[in-house]
Amino acid sequence: MRLYAVTDSAWLRGRTLAECVRQAIAGGATFVQLREKHASTDELVALADTIIPVCRAAGVPFVIDDDVEAALRSGADGVHVGQSDVACADARRALGARAIVGVSAQTVEQARAAQAAGADYLGVGALIPTPTKPDAADVSREELAAICAAVDIPVVGIGGLNVDTVDVLDGTGAAGAAVVSALFAASDVEAAARKLRERLGSLDLR
Repeated sequence: MRLYAVTDSAWLRGRTLAECVRQAIAGGATFVQLREKHASTDELVALADTIIPVCRAAGVPFVIDDDVEAALRSGADGVHVGQSDVACADARRALGARAIVGVSAQTVEQARAAQAAGADYLGVGALIPTPTKPDAADVSREELAAICAAVDIPVVGIGGLNVDTVDVLDGTGAAGAAVVSALFAASDVEAAARKLRERLGSLDLR
């Protein structure tokens, strides 16, 4: 969970999403989420079909944001759901015991509920103001630390994290950083991933 790459095709500039994911993994990404908010289920499945072989070849887990049907049809490793999406327990029932189910959380109460419902990990944020998720509730460093202390499953911080801001995770108990534009907006995705992994490696993470 150290460097969790969240896709955003708005930054492709003629590149394919699969190629950007390949570069991110080559630079050190350890987990990939397909997050394309305006894509239909069919479009997500088509994108997943190009990305899954890249992730499988590298042994990197791959999940799809929100869309349980797309995860089922594509054979993704699992799904990531928010507080207003499909319930964690429902996603677990649909995908099975071996699937990865991640849940977004902003409070200790949400975190504990997600763990009790069978979540494998949590995404907590937004830690830094970000245009990627303008409606996300802000989470302080102190709240992040409290969430990490309240659950036994891994927690990744998300929201405005880049090589200059990931220090907010230091000593909180977080397992890693989930990043979007810090990777996919970069002209050299592999180099950006490498710098992020190096910076994360210098922090006190779970």
